[in-house]
This record gives sequence, structure tokens and C-alpha cells, in this order.
Amino acid sequence: MRPALRVICLLVLLLTLGLVASAQQTTYTVQPGDNLYRISLRFNVSIAALAQANNIANINRIFAGQVLVIPTGGGTTPPPSGTPVPPPAGGGTYTVQRGDTLGRIARNFNTTVAAILAVNAIPNPNLIYPGQVITLPGGSGAPNPTPVPTQPPTGNVTPVPPVPGGFALGAHVFSYNYTDLARGTGMTWLKQQIRWNQGESPSIAQVAIDGAKARGFRILLGVVGNPSQLAANPTQYYQDFANFLGGVARLGADGIEVWNEPNIDAEWPRGLISGAQYTAMLSAAYQAIKANNPNTLVISGAPAPTGGLGCSTNGCNDDAFIGQMAAAGAARFMDCVGVHYNAGAVPPTATSGAPVGSASHYSWYYPSMVNLYSRTFPGKQLCFTEIGYLSSEGYSALPPNFGWAAGNSVAEQSEWLAGAARQARQSGIVRLFIVWNLDSTNYGGSDPQAGYAIIRPDGTCPACNALAAALR
Repeated sequence: MRPALRVICLLVLLLTLGLVASAQQTTYTVQPGDNLYRISLRFNVSIAALAQANNIANINRIFAGQVLVIPTGGGTTPPPSGTPVPPPAGGGTYTVQRGDTLGRIARNFNTTVAAILAVNAIPNPNLIYPGQVITLPGGSGAPNPTPVPTQPPTGNVTPVPPVPGGFALGAHVFSYNYTDLARGTGMTWLKQQIRWNQGESPSIAQVAIDGAKARGFRILLGVVGNPSQLAANPTQYYQDFANFLGGVARLGADGIEVWNEPNIDAEWPRGLISGAQYTAMLSAAYQAIKANNPNTLVISGAPAPTGGLGCSTNGCNDDAFIGQMAAAGAARFMDCVGVHYNAGAVPPTATSGAPVGSASHYSWYYPSMVNLYSRTFPGKQLCFTEIGYLSSEGYSALPPNFGWAAGNSVAEQSEWLAGAARQARQSGIVRLFIVWNLDSTNYGGSDPQAGYAIIRPDGTCPACNALAAALR
């Protein structure tokens, strides 16, 4: 009985490891966290061979519990750590194209992913970007005739020099009908937001870019994707989103804000909210944008200023969220830190006295927001991609969750915006001041956007004159 018992124990152990071998073939059951690259190293086979043996169309998509056939010749022992796979004959460089993966490049050049990784500092084999120049193993190979400079790897990034420029004023616009008024105020930037779904071309941004430039403005695009698509496969989504943003930069976007308020579940999938997750997206986006247009200003997605969420993967207060970003190295992947401030009910010089029960929270006060974000990212400039004061004057009563602004008048809106812009310009910390907003007429429902608009329902713009005077 003892020999039989030993056989049974061995089988149990092998099953626990997700491995079953037979005389005909070896199979492996995918474990949580696995990818084809790791499995290829374990069994000393190429990703291409694994994909072919298992009819895998997308090498980035395998799932826990999936049983893979290990091609003939694969073993159960991975190669010793740090031992590179011998490079095949070949060489040169290759510039990554849209839709490329390391597996596809390896097949095209008759090499392996492991060999490519051995001669390139690529920390994540699932994240490569159009325009990235990859060294091919060996000594020949045809280099791309017009290579783009190599993009720095995620783990050791040499930042692109910041896009030159000092303080600038702009506004979020819902149309280009009031650009003469914006110009007279001293604005040089206009912002619009774009919603992107996987498969859509960068050309969806062309109208916004051309419209602003035709009127003599710089264009900032806040680009937000689809949270449910992100949740389905974050690694693939980050690469697809980065590819899209690279294309938008190539079309001539002067600035790109990478996502919007990623600390709340209205914009980012529940269960995945964290500054580290967002930084993974930001790093991919930064490198793709700079590969396509080094002059595009890259702004991190401004979090929602919040105080009641705590911090979990289902939602995170902005102070904790940006702390996680900083710890993950986000400062290397932005030209400017995105900030939102749109809950003002006191002058921009105040640091106390908000007419709310949570008056001690920093998010009610403009100076406190500047201090928090500049302290978290020392040496980085701030870009207020939304800054506005809400007034219901000329409209009906505000929704209950905006009741804190019930006492704000249009005169105060004008005075406070001008005062905040003056402080921002003098601070040397604030790079961009985008007024939220110029021209919305949407006041119904739970989001009274038109109450923030500086063009009021009677067509006047008191804040335009105040802002112009503040910046003289």
C-alpha cells in the first residue's frame, strides 16, 4: 500500500500546482496572475508556440482555470533566473506599430519574446507603445526607416523636458460660439472632453482640435474612456487607451488630460480604484503621447475633491489617492498635476468658514487645495482643469446636494474667480487655470452645470471683465 500512497500524493501535488503530464503531452492549468510570458519562461517555450498549440488568438487574454497544452519539448523546470534565452541570428531595431504585441514581433523576426526582453528594458511585456523603438536580438534585421526616439521604460524613465510656457487662462466650452468673448477675457486655451470606446479612431478628436486652432486657441482635451471596458481587461485597455491618446497627440492636441476623476466609481470601475492602478494607465499614456508629439502637455487626470469616501478600491478621497499616485511614481509621467476645485462658497483667500457642517475639510478652500497638491508633488506645476464657483442666480433653486452654494451671487462668482486667477498667476506654481465653465445651458437634473457658467442666462458675463482686469 505504501508505494500506491506515494503515487497518490504525487498526483495530488501535481494537480495543486496546476500541472498534469503524460507520455503524449504536458498541460498546465492557468493560475490567478499568470500570463503567457510567465508560462513561457516556466516551460522554456516561446509565447508563439504556446499560442499556436492552444489556438489563442489574443496572447494577452488567458484566464484562471484555462488548461493549456505545453508544446512538445517544453519542460516543467523554468530556466535559471537571470539566464537570457540565446538570441537568434538577426538584429537591428524595429519601431512598434499600432496593434503590435511582443509575440507578433517575435514571430515576424523569427525570435522569442524572452530574447527580445533580454536586450530591452521592458518591465511589462504586455505594455508596448506605437513609436517605441525595440532592439532586436542578434546583429542584422531591418531597422525602421524613420524611427521615433526610444521611449523610456516604465521602471527607469528619463522624462521628456516639460512643454515650455508660463501661466495661462482658459475655459471649458460646450461650443465655439463665444470665442471672441473668451479672447477678450485673456483666455488662450479652450478645453473639451471626449469619451472614447475601444475601437474608435483618434479622428473623433479632429473636430475639437481644428475648431479651437482655427479660432487661434490652444486646445486641451480631457479624454475619458469606458469604465466597463477597462474592468474587462485592464492591461489590454491601458495599452489600447495609450495608443488612442498617441494618435490624438499626433493630430495636434496641445494638451491632454488623461482621464477624469479616477478616484470615484462614476468614472473608474469599482474594485479597481487606486492611485497605483491609475498610474499604470498614466505611464502608458505619457510614453505614447510623447512618442507621437513631444510638445503635447500631459496632465494627470484630476481626482474629484472628496472627504467622505475613506480609501478603498471602491472609492478614495483625493488626498489619499494622489498620495498613492506619488508613491507609484506618477510624477515621472506628467508635465502637470491635474486639479479640480469647484466647491467654493467663500473667497479664494479663505482657509475656514465654509457654510457647511464639514467646514474643516480642505476641499472647500482654494489655498488648501493648492497646498495639498503641490506638497504631494513637489517641483511639479499644477493645472486646474476645472475651477469654478456655482451660483443659482437667474435660475431655480439648486439641487439639495449643491445647497452649500445657495448663498453665492453672480457678483461673488466673478470676484472669487478673478481673485483665484490672480493668486494662481502670482504663485509660480499654477501652470493652467481652466474655468469651469464658459457656456453651459444645462441646469436641470442633479448637475447644475449652467450655474457654474460665467456667461449667465441673460447673456452677460460679469466674470469676463473681472478676469481680464485681474490679469492685466
